[in-house]
Amino acid sequence: MSDQALLTLDDLRVDFHTPTGIVNAVRGLSFTLGRERLGIVGESGSGKSMTGRAILDLIPHPGVVTAKRMEFRGQNLTTMDKRARRKLRGRHISMVMQDPKFSLNPVQTVGDQIAEAYRVHHKASAREAKERSLAMLEAVQIREPQRVYDLYPHEVSGGMGQRVMIAMMLIAEPEILIADEPTSALDVTVQLQVLKILDDLVTSRGMGLIFISHDLHLVKSFCDRVIVMYGGKAMETLPASELDKAQHPYTRGLLGCLPDLDHPREKLATLNRDPAWLA
Repeated sequence: MSDQALLTLDDLRVDFHTPTGIVNAVRGLSFTLGRERLGIVGESGSGKSMTGRAILDLIPHPGVVTAKRMEFRGQNLTTMDKRARRKLRGRHISMVMQDPKFSLNPVQTVGDQIAEAYRVHHKASAREAKERSLAMLEAVQIREPQRVYDLYPHEVSGGMGQRVMIAMMLIAEPEILIADEPTSALDVTVQLQVLKILDDLVTSRGMGLIFISHDLHLVKSFCDRVIVMYGGKAMETLPASELDKAQHPYTRGLLGCLPDLDHPREKLATLNRDPAWLA
């Protein structure tokens, strides 16, 4: 990991003020991100996606984001105005959403959408934007990029749609990519292909990656460090290679829920004897 942190969060909080009270979606989360692959795991509702959206200033009303410190390369994001945050979003920090079907514009070709993402952040002609878009489609290992450029989102498969999303988010060459469960809607074979593309591009460009997932096996094999979240809080932070040695009862409980085909009865007996992870 680089000595200089790309992103620093200290006591990040995301609260939703509703008629029935305040919902604390993220409660005091702190971490730094360098040029590394940082995994954030936890069950649904643990605050993983809210963390990514808070970094990008995408929390909708009535959500309120506060932090003692939220910095990108020394720039204070908490005091930055909306216009400056918009310039930062996409150009320096990008986010790949979970399902391309809900993220891509259905009435615009995928090529035009990638080209638009490039032209928003760079003063470029339509011809240059198209050339860069075709090169980016090739970089995410899409065959016949010229043909795919002219397709609409409903004409591409789930795996191809996710590659299009990655191409769109990386064409502006951001320093940080937030990937919010980018492979959850894909089959295992396509998952591995998409992860390899992400790994190659992040490594070759020296980027920081926040990889949000509920798949412990995937995070262990793909990330450098892991933050385990529950109820909006970080339960444990540890190297991904040492995930099996986690000490927190909640992390142990998550690991205990994973199938073990070699010792199914022993695992069930262990969970029944030690319910501390439910506390």
